[in-house]
Amino acid sequence: MQAVSHLEPPVVSKRSISKPAGWAAAIVSMAAVSIVTPIGRAVIAGGMDPTTLLAGRFVLATLLMSTGLLVAGRNRFRIDRRGLLVCGGAGLLNGLTVLAYFSALGRLTASIAAMLASLSTLGVLLLLALRGERLTSRNLVRLAVGLGGVYLLIGPGGRVDLTGVLLVLAALCTYSLYVAIIQWYLQTYDNWTATYYLLISTTITVVGFWLARGGEWHDPGRAGWQAIAALALLGTLLSRLTLFVAIGGIGSGQFALLAPLETLLAVLWSVLFLHERLEPLQWIGGALILASAALVPRRLEHIPHEPLPAQGVTSGMA
Repeated sequence: MQAVSHLEPPVVSKRSISKPAGWAAAIVSMAAVSIVTPIGRAVIAGGMDPTTLLAGRFVLATLLMSTGLLVAGRNRFRIDRRGLLVCGGAGLLNGLTVLAYFSALGRLTASIAAMLASLSTLGVLLLLALRGERLTSRNLVRLAVGLGGVYLLIGPGGRVDLTGVLLVLAALCTYSLYVAIIQWYLQTYDNWTATYYLLISTTITVVGFWLARGGEWHDPGRAGWQAIAALALLGTLLSRLTLFVAIGGIGSGQFALLAPLETLLAVLWSVLFLHERLEPLQWIGGALILASAALVPRRLEHIPHEPLPAQGVTSGMA
């Protein structure tokens, strides 16, 4: 494997992908990433350390993607020094995101964590405001609806772990910055190459944190290994592979409109397989959050020169 400096990013030919194929790939991508939160919650609640789970997941995903790129061609490993540094910084943020989010899964149900995570789309509006995009009254209404949903989701019942909520909010902050860096600095790079080095940097961050905590490894057992394999194969690799196909067929703006589907599926799996239950006010709060999140991509489609990044339109928080 070579990480060569001072080389231009490889030029990748674009294949024509039909819209039906793009929509099918988008749904598969959303379904694949939707399993991450319920599976993570299940094994963490069963006693597995979140950092150990993440270390196993990202090491396996990195090994599998390295093998895939070797088969695809060594030119996929080519990246210049600037791209390598940007991927390193963005991957560090992504590592912090998943560490905070999976720590929160030890304190929150998968349903509540998934609904809170969908607020990441609102962070896009705030980041665009930092770039000079005016926060209109409609934008402020969207933010107010989302925050109102958060209150109904975690406030009236008073039974939600606030530390877990703060961990998700911290993950939202680092994830929003991660997406911004991709959009602002990695748009000219091949998606596969950029994603590979982002994955490596994320893996180094997670494994480094695991080692700093003592690096103790215990056999996770059959269920633990199955969870690690599912998170690496489905939640990491399959979701990204189908993401690129979807973007080629329907575009990143249309793909982003499906973001609430990921949350709805995560909640559905949590209710069906983890037997989680929410109070009526919490369901209303979750619906408000999803409604607010669904409106953001429609707003972004009307902002010139601000394309949604292919690597960031799906929920990377998990």
